[in-house]
Amino acid sequence: MSESTLRIGLVLPDVMGTYGDGGNALVLRQRARMRGIDAEIVQITLDDEVPDSLDVYTLGGAEDYAQRLATRHLTRYPGLQRAAAAGRPVLAICAAIQVLGHWYETSAGERVDGISLFDLTTSPQATRSIGELVTTPVMVGLSQPLSGFENHRGGTTLGSDATPLGTVRHGVGNGVGDGTEGVVQGSVIGTYMHGPALARNPELADLLLARALGTDSLAPLDLPQVDRLRTERLAAGRRG
Repeated sequence: MSESTLRIGLVLPDVMGTYGDGGNALVLRQRARMRGIDAEIVQITLDDEVPDSLDVYTLGGAEDYAQRLATRHLTRYPGLQRAAAAGRPVLAICAAIQVLGHWYETSAGERVDGISLFDLTTSPQATRSIGELVTTPVMVGLSQPLSGFENHRGGTTLGSDATPLGTVRHGVGNGVGDGTEGVVQGSVIGTYMHGPALARNPELADLLLARALGTDSLAPLDLPQVDRLRTERLAAGRRG
């Protein structure tokens, strides 16, 4: 791997990879390579310290016990926190939102301290949210609808230092009744969308890539198959 290689951190796929969210790192690598940019995925497991020197980081979803393992590891090795403080882009999916918050409550009623990259808290809701999720982004730099598959029981309340990623058009989202989905704080973005999210939302993928590369824009990619996937999934959300 050369010094010019884009380094994509896949954080704790051994415990935070229940729903195939590792695919987000694959999408970032492929979209970089299709533009002639050398890119590699760096897997960071429970056997590794978390480096603060990568260009972009992704974290996926998990269940309660795996969340606790991830929280302990990220607390012990705070490279992700240092990277975020330095402005490196981070994408957190589903349970990773909760780990990156101030605290989350498990289904058994145990409150677990998070790592406070997000100004938010998460508590179990009465019913589980499962199904297609479609939102209108409110984050600067995004203009196209976002879609994904949500599967969570947590309800996430944002604090004053955090803003939503989008507003819900179909589905549940953050699950606290305010019509919001996801979270943005500094260089860190969180969403409850699986899919993987970046396969279904190329505009979001390219925003993360551009930030990782330190550029305002990227050459467009002509990928009809991605357009077809987006059309089909957005239609599924409307039908759902």
